[in-house]
Amino acid sequence: ASDPFNHPSRSSSSFILVGVPSLEAFPTCLGILFCSGYIIALVGNGVVLLVIGVDRSLRDPIHCFLGMLAVIDVVMVTSIIPKMLSIFWLNSTEIGYMACFVQMFLVHSTTSGESGVLLAMAVDRYVAICHPLRYQAILNHRKIAQIGLAIVVRALLFMVPLTGMVTNLPYCRSRVVPHSYCEHMAVAKLACTDPRPSGLYSVAGSSLIVGMDMAFIAVSYGMILKTVLGKKSCWKAFSTCGCHICVMLLYYIPGIVSIYAQQFGSGISMHVQVLLADLYLTLPTMLNPIVYSMRTKQIRQAVHKML
Repeated sequence: ASDPFNHPSRSSSSFILVGVPSLEAFPTCLGILFCSGYIIALVGNGVVLLVIGVDRSLRDPIHCFLGMLAVIDVVMVTSIIPKMLSIFWLNSTEIGYMACFVQMFLVHSTTSGESGVLLAMAVDRYVAICHPLRYQAILNHRKIAQIGLAIVVRALLFMVPLTGMVTNLPYCRSRVVPHSYCEHMAVAKLACTDPRPSGLYSVAGSSLIVGMDMAFIAVSYGMILKTVLGKKSCWKAFSTCGCHICVMLLYYIPGIVSIYAQQFGSGISMHVQVLLADLYLTLPTMLNPIVYSMRTKQIRQAVHKML
């Protein structure tokens, strides 16, 4: 009855992160896998930010959005992977009470922000290809700043209530979180009251954000393909749009499956749920600099010039 791991008070100062449940016997392999992904994400996004910051010719809207995406990717992976590596390699499984909720806020607000930036980039390509003569007038610097602000505000409007709901729950059960980071549903399930309101809010909010963004992205790329069909640039547009859509699917599909699995997938094994959640936070941050940036001629040229 006095075991602090199973009976913490509401004011408990820490949680215990398991890592990947049922795969605790492979910490070195998991650590190498995620450390490699972290290094690739940091180097790739760091190069993008450095090039955009140094080269004054890269100030058009698409490169501003690429810079936003790189910042979000760096924050996203940095909020989870260093702690994951300390779990795998140092057996440092404890995370402070407030640190856990800060991590939760960063992880879920950056996922919302990334979705917003992907939508903004799809709209940018639509305007550039379908309305090239009005491109500068439609997407001026003021409009870009407004779009960036709207992305941040939307993420805050979604995450502030959710974080408040989870932090206000009384935690009187086990403080062991069966996850590799403070995923909000994994933490909320430790409460001694019904966590379903926060879970339903999360599912409804995530479904609304992802559903709207994916619908507008699909419309944007559909209009682009309709515009270029039969033109000389058709195959180039197909190639570019195909790569972008593949990366988006790698981001959205694991994310959607992870959200619904946490809430409704009692038949899905826990380690599969955790690996899915880790995948949709890590894999896109590695691929985004390659697909969205290094395939852009201006950025390739700027990298060559800098080297």
